[in-house]
Amino acid sequence: MSAGPDEQLLARLHDVEARVRLAIDHRRSDDPSPDDPFRGLYVNDETVDRLLAGLEPLPDAGPELPIVDHPGPLMTLARNAGLTALDVRLLITALVPDLDSRFERLYGYLNDDVTRRRASIGLALELAGASPTSAAARRALSASGPLVGLGLVLVEDPERPFLTRSLRVPDRIVAHLLGDDLPDPHVRVHLQDVQGYPSPLADRLGRALRHGAGLIHVREREAGTGTATAVAALEAAGRESLVLDLASAVRGEDPTALAQECARETTLRGAGLVAGPVETLAEHHLDAVQQVCRWPSPVLFVGATTWDPEWTALPPLAVDAPALGARERIELLQTHLDRVGAAVDPAPFGAHLSLGPAQVQRAVDAAYTATGLDGGGVSAADLRSGIRAQNAAGLERLARRIEPEVSWPDLVLAPGVRRSLQELAARARHRDQVLVDWRMRQGGGRGRGVTALFAGDSGTGKTMSAEVIAADLGLDLYTVNLATVVDKYVGETEKNLERIFAEAGGVNAVLFFDEADAIFGKRSEVRDAHDRYANIESAYLLQRLETFDGLAVLATNLRANIDEAFTRRLDTIIDFPAPTPELRAALWRQCLGPPLPVADDVDIDFCAEAFEMTGGNIRSAATTAAYLAAEVPGPVTMTLVIAAVQREYRKLGRLVLEKEFGRYMALVMD
Repeated sequence: MSAGPDEQLLARLHDVEARVRLAIDHRRSDDPSPDDPFRGLYVNDETVDRLLAGLEPLPDAGPELPIVDHPGPLMTLARNAGLTALDVRLLITALVPDLDSRFERLYGYLNDDVTRRRASIGLALELAGASPTSAAARRALSASGPLVGLGLVLVEDPERPFLTRSLRVPDRIVAHLLGDDLPDPHVRVHLQDVQGYPSPLADRLGRALRHGAGLIHVREREAGTGTATAVAALEAAGRESLVLDLASAVRGEDPTALAQECARETTLRGAGLVAGPVETLAEHHLDAVQQVCRWPSPVLFVGATTWDPEWTALPPLAVDAPALGARERIELLQTHLDRVGAAVDPAPFGAHLSLGPAQVQRAVDAAYTATGLDGGGVSAADLRSGIRAQNAAGLERLARRIEPEVSWPDLVLAPGVRRSLQELAARARHRDQVLVDWRMRQGGGRGRGVTALFAGDSGTGKTMSAEVIAADLGLDLYTVNLATVVDKYVGETEKNLERIFAEAGGVNAVLFFDEADAIFGKRSEVRDAHDRYANIESAYLLQRLETFDGLAVLATNLRANIDEAFTRRLDTIIDFPAPTPELRAALWRQCLGPPLPVADDVDIDFCAEAFEMTGGNIRSAATTAAYLAAEVPGPVTMTLVIAAVQREYRKLGRLVLEKEFGRYMALVMD
C-alpha cells in the first residue's frame, strides 16, 4: 500500500532546501555579473579572477540531522543499509530534483552550467557541509560506500573529474522513500512466491541468522525443498524473504544487474534474499554471485551441488535440506488440500511421488484451478493432473512423453507376470516409507530409485506393462529414444545419458528404455580401443543406475545380452513369455470388443488355438481387420480377420500353412 513521505524525509528535504538557499545567496554575494543572460554557458574574465582569488567556504547551515529510530521508509533504509548522517544528507541532496523540478534549475545555477541539472559530487559535498578534500567524505560517494555500493545512488559521467560527476537516485529508491514497495517490473518477473516449510533445519538456520550469519548455502536433493526451507528460516529470524529464480535470471539480458537489483530490494525491505539454483548463475556469471555475497542483507543460496570454494572468498554456512519422507509429504498435501477445501485422500499421491513443498503447493493450486472447467470440488483426477503439471519440460527434449491411457484390466498376461508387475508398482509406491521413514537405505551413495528389467519377445506386453504401472502410480511414461542417446563419438553417449538421468531425477515419471541391450549390453574383452571405450560406457551406466532416484524400466528382447553386473543392480526382473492359447483368446476378445462392430461368424477360439502370435501381433491384426471393415463398410467378419492374419504373417516372414488356417484356408487371398 502506498503512503506519502514520512516526517523524517520531509524534515531532510526542508534541510536541503535551506542549504540550497544559503548556497545561492553566498554565490550571488560574490558574483560579479549575476544578470548575465549567458551565465553558465561561458567563462568571462571576472569569473576567472574570482576563481583565482578563491571562494569563501559556505557558511554553516546548522547541525546535521541525526539518525533516529523512526518507522518511516527513510530511517528504516538508513538502518538496513548502515547509512551515516552524512550518507542520508547526500542521498536527499541527490534525490531533491526527482521530487521538485525547481531544483533542476537551482542546481544548474549552483553548478554554473545550465545543462547540468543534477547535483554533482562537489555540490553535494558542499551542501552537506563536507570538505571535498576529506577522504571520509569522498569515500561516502565511492563504490566502497553504502550509497553507491548498494545502488542507492548512481554516479554518472565517469569520464569527468570526481567532483563534477553527476549523482542520480534510481527511480525504485525514490518510489520506496515515497511509500511504494512494489519491485520494478523487470525484477518481478523473476521472483517466485514460495511458502516456507517449517522444519527443525529451518529453526536452526533461523537462529544462525539472528546471530549474524549472512551467507548460507542450502543443498537440496528434492527440487524446491531447499527454497522452502530457506524461506522458513528467514521467517523464523523475523525477516521477509525475496525469492529469485536464477534459472530464469540467467536467460535475461543482464543477470548481474538483475541480481544486484534484487539484492538492493532486500535492503529496502529489510528482507533476506533466497536465490537458486546458484550453480546456474555461477557457471555463467560468477561475478554476480561474488557481488551478491558481499551484500549486507542475509543471502541464502539454494542449489543441487556442493558449494564451490572458488565462487567466493567468504565461506558460507553449508547445510543439506533433507528430502521429504512419505509421512511429511502426505501431511503437507493434506494442509494444502484443506486450504482449498478439497476432500481428497492425499495418501495415494504423497506416498511415492517426488515433490518438494513448493511443488505440492503448485500442484494443489493447479488442481483447484482445473475445477473451473467442469465445476465441483477438487477430485483425485484433478490432483493427479496438477502433480503431472509440475514435471519439468526438459526431459521431453530427450525422451518421448506418453500419458498413460491403459490400466490393469487392459493387461492380458499370465498370473505370475501380473503379480510381479504389481509387486514392482508396490515397491515404487512405498519406497519413501521403506527407505526414508524406516531408514532401510543402503550406504555407498545409492539413490532411492527403483529399476526393473522386462525381458521377452517383441509384442509380449513389455511397453504396455510399463504404461500400466505408470498409470497405477499416477505418473507419465517417458520412452527414451536411443537415436538421441547413442553417439559414435567417444564420451558423447555418456553425456546424453547423464542429461536424461539428471532430468528424470526431478520428474515424477517412469523412464522406459526400449531395446535396452543396445546400451546396457555385456562388457567384452578388451582387444582394441573400441572395446575399451565401450566398456567405459557400460561402467558409467552401472554407477549411474545406483544413484538414480526415479523409476526406470529396461526392456529387452534378448535377456542374455544384458551384462550380469546390471542384473545384480536391478530391483526386479520380469520375464514375458509368449501367450498361451487361453491368453490369446482373451487378447482376441479384448481387441475385437465393443465399440468395434463384429459379425457373429468370427471364431475367436479358433484364432487363439491356430495362430501362435504375441499380443502385439494380435492387436496389429485386429487393427488391420478394422480398417478392412471400414472400407467395405460393415462389421468385422471372419473373412476380414483371416485376411488381416495373412498380412501379419507376411510381415513376420512366416508361411501361410493349411495346418494353421485349417477350414478357413479357402478365405486366404492370393
